[in-house]
Amino acid sequence: MSNKSMFGLVAALLVVVVGWNSFFVVSQIERGLVLQFGKVVRDDVQPGLHFKLPFVQEHRLFDGRLLTLDTSTQRYLTLEKKALMVDSYAKWRIANVQRFYTATSGLRSIAEERLSRQLESGLRNEVARRTLNEVVSGERDQLMADITSTLDASAQRELGIEVLDVRVKGIDLPREVNRSVFERMSTEREREAREHRAKGRELGEGIRADADRQQRVILAEAFREAEQIRGDGDAQAAAIYAEAYNKDPEFYSFYRSLQAYRESFSSKSDILVLDPDSEFFRYLQGKGVR
Repeated sequence: MSNKSMFGLVAALLVVVVGWNSFFVVSQIERGLVLQFGKVVRDDVQPGLHFKLPFVQEHRLFDGRLLTLDTSTQRYLTLEKKALMVDSYAKWRIANVQRFYTATSGLRSIAEERLSRQLESGLRNEVARRTLNEVVSGERDQLMADITSTLDASAQRELGIEVLDVRVKGIDLPREVNRSVFERMSTEREREAREHRAKGRELGEGIRADADRQQRVILAEAFREAEQIRGDGDAQAAAIYAEAYNKDPEFYSFYRSLQAYRESFSSKSDILVLDPDSEFFRYLQGKGVR
């Protein structure tokens, strides 16, 4: 190979290397900046093809999508000094590329570590201002809105990060107090059960007493009506007997004597000691028959 050919090949290779180091591409999901000797000369480079001075300037690209910071469960104290275990996460993205690079050297791990500390501090302050009921249900939405606003302001100022949302995934009691809370809840439920049983027994006694009273009233009224009916029947029977007796008193006396004989001599073992001339044997002696 001649010197001229060699020179041409080296020149072509040099052009390729210079061209390779002179252009860079920023995609739609990236944020970029250009450094010159470590100093930022162009920030927030838009998506597309861009030029930079070869060997003098360098470009850095960062993920511009919405990212999730998932923190570990932390222990916080409420206004009543009650401990809670809170699990939360935050949604964030880069807002100011130059500030983000300056604060974190462009490392996502450093950004998330610092953002995590700020989130924990914000949660601790917000939980400490509220009662247990407010944290769990009463002001939960307001708590997350306040944390998001506070965290976004500090993150943009210090890290160039925009915090779009903070959410609490779960709120639990510490394990050491779970047992005592369960026992307290069990005691409370037992007390309520005893109250309900006592009220039930009281209502039952009232119902039974009312039923007994109604039973006595019904029986008394039934007995009164039965006695009235029985009295009316006896009166009617007596009237019928009297009417029949008045029609033929002698026959009626004879009929009653026959009934007395039948009842007196119904058993062979019966013994009567009577005077044969007594009134009882009147019809047997033929004295009363006409």
